[in-house]
Amino acid sequence: MGLSSLCLAFASIFILSKLVLIYLAAADSLQSYIPTCHDAENAALLQFKQSFVINISASQYHGAYPKTSSWKSAGNQNNSCCSWDGVECDENTGHVIGLDLSSSRLYGSFSSNNTLFSLVHLQSLNLADNNFIYSQIPISIRNFPKLRYLNLSRAYFSGRVPSQVSQLTKLSYLDLSSTDGDMSGNGGMFENGGMFSNNELLGNLAQNLTGLEKLHLSWIRISSTVPNTLANLSNLASLLLNGCDLFGKFPTGIFKLQNLKVLIASSNSLAGQLDFPNNKFIGQIPASFANLTKLTYLSLSDNNISGTIPCSFGNLTQLTTLHLRSNHLSGPIPSSLGNLGKLTDLDLSFNKFRREIPESLSSVASLKRLNLAGNNLSGTVEFLKFLKLPNLKLVDLSDNNLDLITETRTMNASSISRLEYLRLGSCNIREFPNFLRYQDTLIYLNLSWNGIHGPVPKWMWNISRESLEYMDISHNLLSGFDQPPAVLPWVLLLGLDLSFNNLNGPLLVASQHTLFYDISNNNLTGEISPLICNMNFLRSLDLSNNRLSGMLPHCFNNFTYLEGLSVGNNLFHGTLPQVCTTNRSSLKMMDASRNQLLGKLPRSLANCLTLESLVLSSNKFDDVFPTWLGILPELKVLAMKNSGFHGAIRRPPSNHGFPDLRILDLSQNNFTGQFPSEFIFSGISMGRGINSKSAYMSANNFYVISSRANEYGERYDMTFHKFVYSVTLINKGLERYFPKIYEDFMAIDLSSNRFEGRIPELIGNLKGLRSLNVSNNMLTGRIPPSLGNLKNLEALDLSQNKLSGEIPQVLLQLSFLEQFNVSHNNLTGRILHGNQFSTFENTSYEGNPGLCGDPLPKKCARPEGNKLPPSTAEENGSSTGVELEWKFAAAGLVSGLVVGVVLADFVITRWSDRFIEIVALLIRLLRRMRGPRS
Repeated sequence: MGLSSLCLAFASIFILSKLVLIYLAAADSLQSYIPTCHDAENAALLQFKQSFVINISASQYHGAYPKTSSWKSAGNQNNSCCSWDGVECDENTGHVIGLDLSSSRLYGSFSSNNTLFSLVHLQSLNLADNNFIYSQIPISIRNFPKLRYLNLSRAYFSGRVPSQVSQLTKLSYLDLSSTDGDMSGNGGMFENGGMFSNNELLGNLAQNLTGLEKLHLSWIRISSTVPNTLANLSNLASLLLNGCDLFGKFPTGIFKLQNLKVLIASSNSLAGQLDFPNNKFIGQIPASFANLTKLTYLSLSDNNISGTIPCSFGNLTQLTTLHLRSNHLSGPIPSSLGNLGKLTDLDLSFNKFRREIPESLSSVASLKRLNLAGNNLSGTVEFLKFLKLPNLKLVDLSDNNLDLITETRTMNASSISRLEYLRLGSCNIREFPNFLRYQDTLIYLNLSWNGIHGPVPKWMWNISRESLEYMDISHNLLSGFDQPPAVLPWVLLLGLDLSFNNLNGPLLVASQHTLFYDISNNNLTGEISPLICNMNFLRSLDLSNNRLSGMLPHCFNNFTYLEGLSVGNNLFHGTLPQVCTTNRSSLKMMDASRNQLLGKLPRSLANCLTLESLVLSSNKFDDVFPTWLGILPELKVLAMKNSGFHGAIRRPPSNHGFPDLRILDLSQNNFTGQFPSEFIFSGISMGRGINSKSAYMSANNFYVISSRANEYGERYDMTFHKFVYSVTLINKGLERYFPKIYEDFMAIDLSSNRFEGRIPELIGNLKGLRSLNVSNNMLTGRIPPSLGNLKNLEALDLSQNKLSGEIPQVLLQLSFLEQFNVSHNNLTGRILHGNQFSTFENTSYEGNPGLCGDPLPKKCARPEGNKLPPSTAEENGSSTGVELEWKFAAAGLVSGLVVGVVLADFVITRWSDRFIEIVALLIRLLRRMRGPRS
């Protein structure tokens, strides 16, 4: 090649490179072109921004951020509203056509005159996951006639859905869903801030919005039947009507929609023989479901469906989600489910399935969630086969009859799926599964109720350090920890349950973020580490039934979120630390019983305005009765048995105390004087009726949504254990432990003190009382007949007192009485017979020489005709008031009346004690009327 040719070549390359650069510059310029925003729309958006504030709690989803923070006014094109975050403009006209402000942390009221409604060219509007503080959806929504996409879900709107929504005839996507059925936080969204509509809403939407592809109205109270016209929405692919208060039969024509992929109508009152969760459907799964070959989502959970899963379900090859949880399905799980090659979520939990888990399920490579818990499945499961599924994230095989093989001789760590949720409770596992050491993404781990023995291996401290939020390895045979760290390493740990093992050594301290920590019923020793003071977000702490010693930390007072604290049955000494120094405390339950605590109760307990249960029994306090606790409005349980309390119980200036008290145990102390029942029982709770469906007394469930979302934006919810209240009561000298207490269980135990005076008649007003024990005191007087009003009484112990008189006949009305003891008093007369009193043994009456009647050794004497001893009045030659009263009546009339009474009483009672008394009275009366004896 000559020089000229070479120069020509270089020149050509130079020119070509220039052309390339010019092309790239032009392309970049075209790509970065931003339409000019119209001034009016720019101003409208800025005013819209000013009408709300940014609140970090206004959006709930991971990744939320304030999109409007980038919106600033300026006069150049580079700051055109078309360049703002969440704003989309038409490239030709510059009009705003799209607005996506979902999860933008917007907080404030939404009015109809908001400048947003001047953007009349909008085609897409997404305001989901903000907090518009229960505003009504403005009727100005009709200003968007071009709207194709409208999403106002989970944005805290309330009130009636305006009919103007049905005028947006171009809509293909409509989502007005509320927040999981409970925006109010009280278990029912409709009571406080929910959306509702007239019963014509569904019909109007079906008639006017004929182009709808997705219709999501979850948790809006529609209160109607499902209109048949929904079956005319030929483009409909997704229909969500869960929690809409729908009733009646569901239109079967909807199942013929060829494009339908997702259909959810759970939590309604729909009836018949169909398919939606949390309704009232009965019968078997229709075989016709096999014809829904385009169906991608099917949920029939929480119904009364029985029978088996049709094998034809294997034909639903487009199915990604199959939920049949909580029904009465039985038989084997069909192996044809292994044909569902797109299945990602399979939930068959809490049914009656039996036999083995089909091996075909371990070949569904798309499977992400597998929940078979709570069935009757049996057989051996080689768990490693499921761990080889590449997409598996959740596995729950708990509460079956399975034998899980979790180990193999060879294990390739790289081929094991990275799980997020693993629950293998009650799966007959004997060792810590070795595959766990390769798990670094676990959020939830439950290995409870197995036979895992030995120490917790040291490699456990390294698993899922950055992700684990809940771990439950309770109810095993664990003996300790292998090289435990000073503080557990899981930085996001919210809940930890190590209870009911054989763990020894010191108490381990968890993360500062931990809400729930239960390490009760072990063999822990030593003092509590001061590092526990860093766990100041705790809501529940249970250290009971160990051998921990030293003093209780004073930093418990700083745990303002703490609801349940149990340190009972340890070796703690010193004084009870101050709690509730301010009235902001959340404490509901405190159990410090069976320790060696001394001194006086901290008066700051009177600030625990939410306290429901206080158990201080079996300690060494030196104090008088805390009358100042009577101001606590929620206190239900007060147990102070055998704790060194003494003295008379003084009445406070106000008699209004303990308004909700259900259980009072003051036994085995040194209280003196009369018991002030009119003060202690001034409340109304013990006078309530009995609710047969009563729940257990407990602190609330600790319900937490995982702070981490997976790649699909889904989160795991975790319901931690309830803190269930418990108490130990004494009857007939025997302790009875109540691990759970019903809300309507009411008991009083004043035994083994030095109370004086009479049993208060007021106790007869406490109609909810189940157990009453006033034994081993110095009580006098008669047994009050008002005790016969305690129709729900199950145990009555009046023994070891100085009671006199007869046992009231009205006690025969106590039909639920199972335990009765009046021994060692000064009672006289005949013991009761009939009903449950025929079942009580001699020991219930011993130590009362004046009592008689079977089965006691002393038999009751019977009168012998006229040979009754004269009355004291006759012997003294004087008349009593009764005699004079009778003498003023005519002899014939008196005799007739008395004989009539005798005969009536004889017929009714058949030789009862009352008859004998009347006969004796008649004889004495007739003798007196004849005059003095000669």
